[in-house]
Amino acid sequence: MGKTWWTTWWAPVLWVLTFLGVLVWSGIQPKDQLTWFLEVSPAIVGFALLVLTYRRFPLTPLVYLLILIHAVILMVGGHYTYAEVPLFDALRDLLGGDRNNYDKLGHLAQGFVPALIARELMLRLGVFSSRRWMNFFIICFCLAFSALYELIEWWVALLSDEAAESFLGTQGYVWDTQSDMALALLGAILALGLLARSHDGQLERLLRR
Repeated sequence: MGKTWWTTWWAPVLWVLTFLGVLVWSGIQPKDQLTWFLEVSPAIVGFALLVLTYRRFPLTPLVYLLILIHAVILMVGGHYTYAEVPLFDALRDLLGGDRNNYDKLGHLAQGFVPALIARELMLRLGVFSSRRWMNFFIICFCLAFSALYELIEWWVALLSDEAAESFLGTQGYVWDTQSDMALALLGAILALGLLARSHDGQLERLLRR
C-alpha cells in the first residue's frame, strides 16, 4: 500500500513543531499566568498521551489534525484569555456585538473534537454493535464532558477570585453556562454528521496497514 501524507516522516514532525511553537508563543507574557496554566494544561496532557500511544495505538490523520486545532484554540485562549482574543474583538466590533465570542468557538470545539476521538475509540475497540447506539453514546458523552468542564470552571472560580473572571469568560452573559453546553452538543452532532464518512475511510486505510 502506498504512503499517505501522514505516514511520511515529516507530517508528525510538522504536527509536533506546530504544537510546540504555539505552546511556547502562548506562554510568553500571557494576559494572566494562572489562566494560561488552566487553559493550556489539557493540551499538554493530551500531547503527552499522544506521544506515549503513537507507536502502539496510532490514530487517523483526521483525528490528529482535529486535536491539533483544538490545542491551538486552547493555547490562544490561554494567552489572551477567552474574553480578549484580538481577532474576535475585531469581529465583535464589525458585527456590532457586545461580547468577544472566542469562548463559544472553544466550546463548539469541545464537542466537535472529542466526538471524533470517541468515535475512533468506540469503532476500533468494538464497543458497540449498533452505530446508532454508538452515536447516541458519543453525543451523551460530549454533553457530559462539557457539563464537567463547567463544574471545573465553577470550582476554580470559588478557589480563586482573581482568576475567576478570566477563566470563566462570562462577560456578564447570564446564560453563558447553558450556551456553552449547547454549543458542545451542537459540535458533537456536527462532527458525527459531517465527518463520519471521511473518518470511516481513514479508519479503513489505517487498519489495513
